[in-house]
Amino acid sequence: MFHVGMDYHKKYSIASAVDDQGGRVAECRFEGNTADGFRRFFENLGGPARVVIEACWNWGRLYDMIESIASVQEVVLAHPYKTRVIAEAQIKTDKIDARILAQLLRANLIPRAHIPDRQTRQKKDVLRQRLFWVKLRTRIRNRVHILLDRQKSLNRPQVSDIFGARGMAFLSEASLPEPDGTLLKQDLTVLKSLQEQIKQIEKQVVKENDGNEAVKLLLSVPGYGNILANVIAAEIDKIDRFRHSNKLCAYAGLVPTTYASGGKEYHGHLLPMCNKWLRWAFVEGAWVAVGCDPYFGALYKQQRDKGKNASQAIIVVARRMCQITWTILKEKRLYENRTYQTNSPGRSRYYLAVSN
Repeated sequence: MFHVGMDYHKKYSIASAVDDQGGRVAECRFEGNTADGFRRFFENLGGPARVVIEACWNWGRLYDMIESIASVQEVVLAHPYKTRVIAEAQIKTDKIDARILAQLLRANLIPRAHIPDRQTRQKKDVLRQRLFWVKLRTRIRNRVHILLDRQKSLNRPQVSDIFGARGMAFLSEASLPEPDGTLLKQDLTVLKSLQEQIKQIEKQVVKENDGNEAVKLLLSVPGYGNILANVIAAEIDKIDRFRHSNKLCAYAGLVPTTYASGGKEYHGHLLPMCNKWLRWAFVEGAWVAVGCDPYFGALYKQQRDKGKNASQAIIVVARRMCQITWTILKEKRLYENRTYQTNSPGRSRYYLAVSN
């Protein structure tokens, strides 16, 4: 068995292969990262091989090419943040990185990252594209607000949303002094195009919901709509890879960092290394849930009564929703509505909607 470490870059890659005894048997630089170049390298090894790549820029393309080679028995995805022996090296080159990865693979010391299947990766790309368009739309809307705030004599319509039907009709006919008038027209043109792209992706996401059991289960949870349910299902992928709900909460970055030494324990900010898309989905769902569900609304109020600010309280709700998500996906059952009972004036008893 040969053990191959690959250092992947945009225009080239470096591969280093070692045998079971750790002896270096081959090294190669692949210009252009072509499938034929990778195939010839593994065929020239003359035996089965295991390969390790880092979860870096566009790693899915390299993974698909390597996995399709007949002599490759396994492709391992290394967690880049946990491969500290490479990140903290004082002498660091592409060849050294590939060699270290190969030796770590031979010794089974690679910190592995989860590898979703190709269909799941493609669904993530579609959902993340939609989130990117929404963020861009928000930035452009903020620019429109800045333009309008500069117009002191402009009579705005009494509408709750300036970007609704009546608001957009007003903006399209508004006459602003230059250059603000031209800037407003450009912003509105981009907003219209973005809105069309967002609606197109949302229709595609809803259409693909058929037969997705995880999404159907998640839609039963208050606060989750089609987009959030799909984002959570795609980012979690397989619930069995999380042994209990706390593992999922840590993966989503909904638990604080902890430092304990000398009998003292300190909890800091939320975990920085996490799945940011999953944390965003849980927090967004929590804000919706506290306004539409008595259980989550009571939990939020309880945290505010304890002195927590809005951001801290919503993280508690998001963490509870993460625990509930783990339970309904693990047990494959729909969410059951919960209520709370008042035991004494000013105090409430909150029922947990998950079974640990």
